[in-house]
Amino acid sequence: MGYSITSLFRIKPWQRIVLLLFLAYAFRLFFGLLSEFWFEDERQIYLLGLKFYSTGKWPFFGPDVIYTSSQIPGALQALLVGLPFFILPIPEAPYILLNMLSLASLSLLAWYCTKRSPDVPGWFIWSWLLTAPWTLNYSTQVLNSSYVLTGGILFFVAAMESYPLLSKKLIPLGWANVILGFSFFWVFQLHLSWIILVPFLLASAYFQLRGFGKRIFLSIFEFLTGALLSGSLLIPTFIKYGMNMSAGGTSLNVRFNPANFLKFFTVLARFLSLASFEISRFIGADSQARLDFFQKNPWVTPFALFAGLVGIIQPVLMLFLWFYKKKTGEDWRGIKYFSLITFILVYLSFAFSVKGPSSHAFYVVLPVVMVYSFYCWGIFFKKKIWRRLAAIFIICGIIVHACLAISNGPGRSLYKERNIPKLAIEKKDYHLLGERRPFSLY
Repeated sequence: MGYSITSLFRIKPWQRIVLLLFLAYAFRLFFGLLSEFWFEDERQIYLLGLKFYSTGKWPFFGPDVIYTSSQIPGALQALLVGLPFFILPIPEAPYILLNMLSLASLSLLAWYCTKRSPDVPGWFIWSWLLTAPWTLNYSTQVLNSSYVLTGGILFFVAAMESYPLLSKKLIPLGWANVILGFSFFWVFQLHLSWIILVPFLLASAYFQLRGFGKRIFLSIFEFLTGALLSGSLLIPTFIKYGMNMSAGGTSLNVRFNPANFLKFFTVLARFLSLASFEISRFIGADSQARLDFFQKNPWVTPFALFAGLVGIIQPVLMLFLWFYKKKTGEDWRGIKYFSLITFILVYLSFAFSVKGPSSHAFYVVLPVVMVYSFYCWGIFFKKKIWRRLAAIFIICGIIVHACLAISNGPGRSLYKERNIPKLAIEKKDYHLLGERRPFSLY
């Protein structure tokens, strides 16, 4: 035929990009499908969508908040899980859509970071964002936090582009305002961490009012346009339940909790670790579970040790480099103070939270930590030795996660008893998979 094997690799740049993105999507989907499914939190989110598909009843409320027996208002979560069943009535359908959303939003963040951090090679930014523990374990499996990432990325990219001191003029202000409105009400219907976003919205409004004067009315219109696109899913809830009941009891989660003031360093460590190879928490819930994993998979130990060691060093370096005086970019000062403000808001928010500072509770700010981290890593990529170590680090991380997925698959994933959700979908009877929590409003 006149073709050689090497000719298969002689493809155009855009074709190479498409191929790499497809491989990234396939790996992330593979990982998500083999992740936890039968734990109560994951199953309840899945049941929200399955109930909508099975009954056709409008989902007035979304994820449960078990600490206060309340439920987040809005139909978004149930629709994100349930609508894919109408297109492809198989148990994997919600995972397919979720991983499309997370890949698309992470690609946006990767593109944005390459523009902001030219000292860091694009290959590292893309590969790290798509395979880091916190973007693999919490944006590939059906859980409300997984869907938060999409909204968080959209929100913070748009927010930074609306601040004069941070903007790179990569997104027109009008579109930034539309995205801010859309993403805010996206997160609002998925997780209570939406409260952290309010100060950033107010800051954006302030800068636009101060800088553009009468344009603020156009900005408000743009924001409301975006808000209507996602926030309209809240309207049926407010109509049916009224202003008092439509909150689903979520106000009970706001409670002065002075004990969390003493957890400053805990919050700081967990905040910075969002951009690190923090793998131990995902390998097992305790030391014994982690030990069991390595005993069953001894071959993966050297890869996990290397990547895990880097994961311990990463947040330490990010903290140290905050005080680094040498110029690392024209907007380094703005980014580092923006990151500090974000951390302070996260820390203070727990003073009014009924629960302690769990990392997933402020997962929405992961894009900020990632952007900050790339500014930190820029000084290292000037030398070839660090670029090689970075490549080894990425490869080790992928190997560890592939092993983790294969290890979890038989006993914890959807495929432990796939026939149960399959039958529930076929018979349109969500009860076959399980029951919604007793306090649930939907």
